[in-house]
Amino acid sequence: MYLLFFLIWIIFNGQFTWEIAAFGAVIAGVMYWFICKFLDYDPKTDIMIFKKLFHILHYVFILVKEIIKANFVVIKMIMSSRYEIEPAVVRFKTDLKTQQARILLANSITLTPGTITVSLEEDEYVVHCLDKSLAEGINSSVFVTLLRKMERIN
Repeated sequence: MYLLFFLIWIIFNGQFTWEIAAFGAVIAGVMYWFICKFLDYDPKTDIMIFKKLFHILHYVFILVKEIIKANFVVIKMIMSSRYEIEPAVVRFKTDLKTQQARILLANSITLTPGTITVSLEEDEYVVHCLDKSLAEGINSSVFVTLLRKMERIN
């Protein structure tokens, strides 16, 4: 979090000098101390994020790739007059353990064109799909696999 505050300081200044960097380091330190003391932020969170950084970046790359692929599939469905669109509502359960992983999966499904997470209660999802072909394998998608890997990292 400290590095994030420092980078935001440098970016908002628009230039880099040693005086700006030194002042930014002090301001970032004060802000980090403030969130740790008054907002119950735990520095262990930074360590956990650092351990998972490669997996998080990999997840974001896969998410962008899946969004692009789904865009082309949806465009093909909409533009094709031969294709009969059959919307579907799918219910499935997941074995993801943390609430953060379940929410991230729900948001990833919603960000992918053609699917919307209607409801998430505990470990059960209700997803509306533009077509039933988009619902195939949704409960064992690449998102679920990557999130399981991230959950195993402590």
